[in-house]
Amino acid sequence: MATSRPMRWEILDGYYVLVVGAGGIGCELLKNLVLTGFKNIDVIDLDTIDVSNLNRQFLFQKKHVGKSKAQVAKESALQFCPTVNITAYHDSIMNPEYNVEFFRKFMLVMNALDNRAARNHVNRMCLAADIPLIESGSAGYLGQVTVIKKGLTECYECQPKPTQKTFPGCTIRNTPSEPIHCIVWAKYLFNQLFGEEDADQEVSPDTADPEAAWNPEDTATHATASDKDGDIKRVSTKEWARSTGYDPAKLFNKLFKDDIMYLLTMDKLWKTRKAPTPLDWQQLENSARPQEVSAGLGLKDQQVLGVWGLCQLFQLSVETLRSQLQEKGEGAELVWDKDDPPALDFVTAAANLRMHIFSMNMKSPFDVKSMAGNIIPAIATTNAVIAGLIVLEGLKVLSGELESCRTIFLNKCPNLRKKLLIPCVLDPPRASCYVCASQPEVTVKLNVHKTTVLSLQDRILKERFGMVAPDVQIEDGKGTILISSEEGETETNNSKILADFGIRNGSRLQVDDFLQDYALLVNVLHTEELERDVEFEVVGEAPDKAPPPQSTQEEVKNITNGNKDSAQPSTSFKEDDDIMIVDSGEEEEEEEGASSSTAVTTSASKRKHSDAETGETSTKRPRTDQSSAAAATNDDDNDDDDIIALD
Repeated sequence: MATSRPMRWEILDGYYVLVVGAGGIGCELLKNLVLTGFKNIDVIDLDTIDVSNLNRQFLFQKKHVGKSKAQVAKESALQFCPTVNITAYHDSIMNPEYNVEFFRKFMLVMNALDNRAARNHVNRMCLAADIPLIESGSAGYLGQVTVIKKGLTECYECQPKPTQKTFPGCTIRNTPSEPIHCIVWAKYLFNQLFGEEDADQEVSPDTADPEAAWNPEDTATHATASDKDGDIKRVSTKEWARSTGYDPAKLFNKLFKDDIMYLLTMDKLWKTRKAPTPLDWQQLENSARPQEVSAGLGLKDQQVLGVWGLCQLFQLSVETLRSQLQEKGEGAELVWDKDDPPALDFVTAAANLRMHIFSMNMKSPFDVKSMAGNIIPAIATTNAVIAGLIVLEGLKVLSGELESCRTIFLNKCPNLRKKLLIPCVLDPPRASCYVCASQPEVTVKLNVHKTTVLSLQDRILKERFGMVAPDVQIEDGKGTILISSEEGETETNNSKILADFGIRNGSRLQVDDFLQDYALLVNVLHTEELERDVEFEVVGEAPDKAPPPQSTQEEVKNITNGNKDSAQPSTSFKEDDDIMIVDSGEEEEEEEGASSSTAVTTSASKRKHSDAETGETSTKRPRTDQSSAAAATNDDDNDDDDIIALD
C-alpha cells in the first residue's frame, strides 16, 4: 500500500511493539514483523498448543503440543532472524500486572485475539495509555483490519456488538426447529448427565411453555413409558441416570421416546408444526440394517450416520463417559470439550437423534463440532492476508501517516469491481460511546428490588461492560461505597438488593476501574416489566437519550420452524474473531474527501455488517449505491494501491 513518504527501514530498530495473541493470526503476524525488520517485539498469549492448531499455526509442530504458544512462537520466529529481541509472556493480557504503564512502553499494539472480553480490555488499555492499536479478526474466508487511535478514530467499542444469540428455554426443550436448537439441547444434556447441573439448562419437556397453555393434570396420563426406570420423573436428571447405572437403552428411551410422547400430549404445540416422531431402542435394534450404520462417503467426521449408527454411537459414548466419571470418583463432574472425542460423540449422537425426531436434516460430526463450539473453520490463507495487512497499516502508523490508514475488509467473493480487499476511511469517535467519550455514561434498566449487588458487579459491570475490578460509589450525597475492588471490603453487600442501599429510579452510580483507567457513570432506570429471565437492559448512554420503555425493542422470543438459519448457540464460551462483513455486491468507500460528503448525504442509509459470532447485523458505514459507485469509478484510481483486484 502506498504512503505519502517512504518508510526508512533502518529506524524499525527503535520501535517497540506488542503482539497480543499467538494463534492463527498471531503466528503469521510475528513472522511478518521479524521478516519486515522489527527488532523489539513482545508477544503474550495464555494458551497452550493443541493438535488442532497445527493445520494453520505454522510456527508450531507436533513436538510442541502442550507447550506455551507465546514461548514456542518466539523460538520459531527467532529462526528467521536470531538477532531480534522477542519477549514472550505465557499469561493473560487481562492480568493486573499488565497495567497502563506496561502499555506505555510500546509505540504500537497489534491485536490477534479470538474473544471479545480481551479485545475490549486491550482497547481500553490503549486508550488509557494513548497508544495506537491495530485490531483484526478473521472468520473463514472473511477478515478485517482497522486502526484505533484515541481522539481520532472509533474505538473497538464505539459500534455496539450484538450479544451472543440466545434461545428461549421452551424452544430448546419443546419445539426445536433448527439443528442448532438440538445441538444446544445435547450440550445441556451432557451437563445434566455428566457435568455440573444448571437449572437454566433443563432438557425435560417444559410444562410451563406459555404457547402450550395446557393442563398437565388432564393430559399427563396419556403419556406412556416403557418401564418404571424410564418413566418421566421430576427429579434430578443426573440422580435418575445414576439410578439406572447410566444404562444407554434406558437413557435412550427416556430422552427419545418417553419425553417425546409427553410432548405430543401438548397438542396445541403441534397445530402449526409437524409433530415429532418418538424412537424406541428395541424396535430400532430389531430393524437395524448394516447399511444404516454409516451413510455417505468421504472423511469419517464428515459422514452423517444413519439412525441405528447414531444409536450405537450414543451407547458407546455413554459407556465411555460413565467410565470416566467412575474413574474420577464419587461426586466427580466432567466438562464438555469439543476436542474430547467421547464428549463430542455424545453431543453428535444426541443432537442428531433429536433432529431426526423433529424431521430435520442431520449433521456430520464436523458440522456439530463447528456449531457446538461456535466455531467458524479457520483458514490459513485468510490469517496470512490479515497478518500482512496489519503490518502494512502498522508501518503507516509508525511513519506518522495516520490519515492514510484504512479499515480494510477481506471478502470471500470479489465485489462488482472485482476487488476482494475493500478499504474504508476510518470513522471518527462516536460522541455517545460509553468507553472513549469524554464523559462515558449509560442508562441501565433493572429492578432494584430484585437485582443484587453481586449481580450488578458480575453480570452488568464485568460481563456486559467489560470491567475487570470495578469500584462503585453511589451519588447520594454521602459517597456510599457499594462495591470495592479491594478484597473483603464490601463482600457483605453481595447478597443484598440495590434497594437496600437507597438505590431507586433515577439513582446514579459512579463506577471506576483502576486497572483500565476507566470511569463510567451508570444511571439506574427502575422497572418491573422486564422479560422473563432478563435481569437488565442497557437502554442508552444517557438519560435524555434513553428510549421510553414501550419503544424498547426486545429480543425475538418465539422461534418457529424455519427461522434464524444463522443463529449461534448460547452455550459456548469460546468466541471467534470479531469481523464486520462488507456485502460483496457493494462498492467500497471513496477516498477521504469524497467519503465525507457521501456520509453527510446518505447518513440515513447505513451499510450493514454481519457479526461473525451471532449472525446479527450492525450499522457501520454509509451505503454508496451502484449508480454513484459507477460514476466514481474513474475518480478513485488512487485507491488501487490499497486493494487487490482480480483480473
